[in-house]
Amino acid sequence: MRKLFNFLFKNRAILLFAVLELICGIMVVNSRQYQQAQYFNSSAEVAAKILTASQNTENYFRLRDANLQLAKENARLRTLIEKLGKNIPANTDSTAPNPFEFISAKVVNNTTALFRNFITIDKGSRDGVKPGMAVTGPNGIVGKVKAVSDSYAVVISLLNFDEHVSAAISRTGNFGTIRWDGVSPDRIKLLYLPRHSSIWSGDTVVTSGFNAIFPPDLPVGIVREVQLKDNDLFYDVSVELSQDFSRLQFVDVIFSRDASQIDSLRKIVEKP
Repeated sequence: MRKLFNFLFKNRAILLFAVLELICGIMVVNSRQYQQAQYFNSSAEVAAKILTASQNTENYFRLRDANLQLAKENARLRTLIEKLGKNIPANTDSTAPNPFEFISAKVVNNTTALFRNFITIDKGSRDGVKPGMAVTGPNGIVGKVKAVSDSYAVVISLLNFDEHVSAAISRTGNFGTIRWDGVSPDRIKLLYLPRHSSIWSGDTVVTSGFNAIFPPDLPVGIVREVQLKDNDLFYDVSVELSQDFSRLQFVDVIFSRDASQIDSLRKIVEKP
């Protein structure tokens, strides 16, 4: 123990310098958006390469579950295509561009136990992924892209205090905002739903489509608890998430063709 104290005392200047450098670096990253983006990009690239190696080994032993998941997803898509094919009017313009494009990706890292959780995926800028794009899983929405490198991207998970998405009750169309409260990784809160709205336990919650990032009617979850006190203006709603984040292996990144146009119009309107 004496040798340790002697070592620390002899090198106190170097150690103090290193600590101050670390503190300064943290302050710069937290206070400036550009440095924060650069930190996310570089750290995501290095961490993702390390995680990919271990993830490949783990995925080998989970191939059976992955194949079952993909088979279910294919069956659901075939059913949806069949349903849409029967309901498309004869005069529909088949050459009209789809406002959304999908980029498939594999999850290489995913946290669910923190207050601000992030997901790393194996697609980046060279694949067309950009910050702000929506991300969905096989069973529901997952989050939004925060930062990208050439080959990887970091996604703000829906299990994150800073992430919120406009959502609606499928049965009635009444809308609010979904946001995680940090309590359970399989539950999320539906906020700002007015007390005059009709909502029941068992109602389906979907994306509202009131922004250009998430397409409308993507599954979010099922209403499990509804509370309304006498003086409250909004319901206290707990929603069970459709997507199990602890078993998330594959996601789709959604590119919206209309996002840039809507953002440009909003900037024009918001100018003083």
